[in-house]
Amino acid sequence: MKSKSTGALTPFVAASAVLFALAATAALLARPAHAQTMAQAQPAAATAACPALLQHSFPRLQDERPQNLCQYAGKVLLVVNTASKCGFTPQYEGLEALHTKYGPQGLVVLGFPSGDFGGQELEDAKAIADFCFNTYGVKFPMFGKSSVKGAAANPLFVQLAKATGKAPGWNFHKYLIGRDGKPLGSYDSNVTPTGATLVAQIEKALAAK
Repeated sequence: MKSKSTGALTPFVAASAVLFALAATAALLARPAHAQTMAQAQPAAATAACPALLQHSFPRLQDERPQNLCQYAGKVLLVVNTASKCGFTPQYEGLEALHTKYGPQGLVVLGFPSGDFGGQELEDAKAIADFCFNTYGVKFPMFGKSSVKGAAANPLFVQLAKATGKAPGWNFHKYLIGRDGKPLGSYDSNVTPTGATLVAQIEKALAAK
């Protein structure tokens, strides 16, 4: 009886093993497709959470590595077009002071070197980076040299000028952007970074949730 029973079960066991192997193979084949779908969904979700104004990438000044501005979503941003050889260049000190003081509360200063106004920016990216750090101790994010006005303006400044109705008139023009990615104000070169006017607006923006 034992021998006969064992012989009768053998085909069933073999068939079960084949079915199990087929099911396992199907699961393995399906997994990459599922993973690919998830991978595609993640960037789409990230883009949806990032305000349209920040959906740009710019090369970092120090090494030209692309930096997506979406990393600053949810922050209060102060965007400034800078220059190394301008009468307003000492404003770097005030900008860094803002970044240091209010950074823990969510403020990020973003610097965009430009030679649009009197050619007052250095040509070499490393020279600009060295100047900013060695002279003013700049640690806030700085991006590669670009145009900030007219037809050649980088896309962020195009949007900022359109949204506020004011394009930069000179170096160290400032745009304040709220946590929701919407521009809150435009300030010309004469508005100092640590002056009462701008500081009050920054603190108001930081307090908004």
